[in-house]
Amino acid sequence: MTVTVFIRYQIDPFKRDGFEVYARRWSSIIPKCGGDLIGYWMPLEGTNNIAHALISFESLAAYEAYRARLRTDPEGIANFQYAEEQRFILAEERTFLRPVSG
Repeated sequence: MTVTVFIRYQIDPFKRDGFEVYARRWSSIIPKCGGDLIGYWMPLEGTNNIAHALISFESLAAYEAYRARLRTDPEGIANFQYAEEQRFILAEERTFLRPVSG
């Protein structure tokens, strides 16, 4: 069963540029580590402090293997460190979704 991880980020609205750099970096890291990156979305109008990401996997086991690879990938580690140093992510929530149509 395909699993899609929906990530909701609360970001510092004054540091959106830093989050955008962070999100763009994942476009090469996530596929290399085994995830199918559907995309990252930034605020445009309305709420200015919420961003989203969607990443799909073949199964929960594939997600767990991806997380293990991500924790040892030099580019992934560097991007996590960048986020910690810049402090643009205030909170992060993950929801695991399964398809019901399509």
